[in-house]
Amino acid sequence: MSGCDSCSTDNIAKASTQQKRVLIIVLLINAGMFVVEFSAGLVSHSTALMADSLDMLADALVYALGLFALERAAHWKNRAALTSGIFQMILGLGILIQPIYLLSTNNVPDAFSMGVFGGLALIANTICFFLLMAYRDGDINMRATWICTRNDMINNVGVLIAAGLVYWLASPLPDIIIGLFIAAIVMHSAWGVIREARSTMRSNS
Repeated sequence: MSGCDSCSTDNIAKASTQQKRVLIIVLLINAGMFVVEFSAGLVSHSTALMADSLDMLADALVYALGLFALERAAHWKNRAALTSGIFQMILGLGILIQPIYLLSTNNVPDAFSMGVFGGLALIANTICFFLLMAYRDGDINMRATWICTRNDMINNVGVLIAAGLVYWLASPLPDIIIGLFIAAIVMHSAWGVIREARSTMRSNS
């Protein structure tokens, strides 16, 4: 029996180590892409790119909180998930400010930059998606990281669509609309994480 207990403990430790390694990798990918994509969004005057980059930043925060909660008690996991949901909601609301500015300036974004950096972000998130797929049915924090990455891939496709429409129509409106759509996805996902975390906290209290 003690041998089985030891084996179980070893498996848990091994699983935690693997999760930690994966979370560190996806954290670094998202943090790096935030810097790259946000800079590209500023230079190209793209709402969609900047919205997507802020989503990358929100994900990096989620992954960091996931690392914090990985080997802690359930109430810490729930609090970390709640905090990550609140971070995502705040950043989603922040994304809404950029379209107001762009509408006042009427700048047409650089469609080429949108396509290039939107494509790079899609590649980065696809890598994260497959790294996290094994944990999509794990605890609330690991589920949150996988959901964030899945949403990011949808957002990246949106950026590429916006780039094509901006080029075709020579108008900033597709970029602004997609940026607002990304903000809505971020906030919807954030609310789901917040609601689940609060529900779990209430049931455990």
